[in-house]
Amino acid sequence: MESTIAPPSVDRRTLVSLFARLRGSEGQSDPLPMYAQLRTLGEVFATPWGGHLITSYRLCDSILRDKSWKVPDREWRAIQIDKPRWNSPASQQMAASLPMLNPPLHTQARTVAAQVFHKGVLTQLGPSIQRATERLLDHFFNELNQGPADFVKSVGEELPVITIGEWMGIPSSDYGLLRSLTHDQVFTQELFPSATQLALSDAATAELRSYISGLIRDRRKTPGTDPISHWLRIWDDRERDRAIADEAVHSMALFMILAALETTSHVLNGTLRLLLEHPHQADWLRQHLHLVPDAVEEALRYDAPIHMISRIATTSVNLGGVLVPAGGMVQLMVGAAHHDPNQWADPQCFDVRRRQRQTAGPSHLSFGAGIHYCLGNQLARLEATAIITALLKRPERLRISAPVQWASRVAFRRMTSLQLVLDSPST
Repeated sequence: MESTIAPPSVDRRTLVSLFARLRGSEGQSDPLPMYAQLRTLGEVFATPWGGHLITSYRLCDSILRDKSWKVPDREWRAIQIDKPRWNSPASQQMAASLPMLNPPLHTQARTVAAQVFHKGVLTQLGPSIQRATERLLDHFFNELNQGPADFVKSVGEELPVITIGEWMGIPSSDYGLLRSLTHDQVFTQELFPSATQLALSDAATAELRSYISGLIRDRRKTPGTDPISHWLRIWDDRERDRAIADEAVHSMALFMILAALETTSHVLNGTLRLLLEHPHQADWLRQHLHLVPDAVEEALRYDAPIHMISRIATTSVNLGGVLVPAGGMVQLMVGAAHHDPNQWADPQCFDVRRRQRQTAGPSHLSFGAGIHYCLGNQLARLEATAIITALLKRPERLRISAPVQWASRVAFRRMTSLQLVLDSPST
């Protein structure tokens, strides 16, 4: 049988231009035209900078669920030619976190995490999330009575840090610092971080290490019922070397903070933005509040918090007629896959009633799939449902009053400003 070979890579100028548009204000406001163009280049194709892009839902879903594919862990990063990109301090720290571990290390770490972050935690956190939601919205509407107010600043970036901060026993005075450091740290997880961005990420990672190490020292001196104290007890039972135990707890705490502050914020901000851009659907949802979770799922499909996920081939593999070599990286363009017309009817349309119309399509990949499925997915859903339900219950109507502002990214979506004003109330 004739062997399959990789076809020539797509023209560099075409891809560089396309990703530049994705990073810019045009692409951040509406990436769908760019994703449609990506899909015309093929279901899978080699890039001029190395690796392959995957644009179809079929292949993205298959790869995420296939245990033979690995995440880019420390061992893989150590042998890459692009040392500044893959072996920076921030990159190495991320490689020690739960999403970047491969079995058996991943299995062990996830088992320990799940002993503390289990379904019962959501029941415990529910009342505090509701209280924080009402408190934040009361303050936000007081701001709106004075004029335009930024939902991202006042609510969208506040609820996630309050939720995770109260659960982990972090002083509220430190929430602002953690938000700022998180936004800088995530640069190392982007597709093409610049030298300046990598330096910011390294500096933020160092500050986060110092901060979390301080939390661990405090919990060792005064153990409590918080998750850091629980993880310390679990790892001390498993590992005699206290330094190794502390490092494991540090990686888990860092992962929880980054995931909660970065991705959950986008779920909250993005869901509200889409509803405000589709007021008739928001009005329908007001009459069917029990279906708010369906609206959150549609928002997750339409505009996921993470639009690109990386995987590594452990053996040479044929993907759609293209040969990906062992050790080769594929970038799963989840944002494009979620608008694959082979999977969804009118995928470019935001429709909170997809499930009721029985056109929901397959499961979205916003929280990944397979063994790396996001541990905190239900918490993000709970917070989004709480915010949207509380907003829809209020008599006031909101309107976007200025262009939405975005961070210049490809992989991690981040809205930096959602300016709103009070609209005329319902009669």
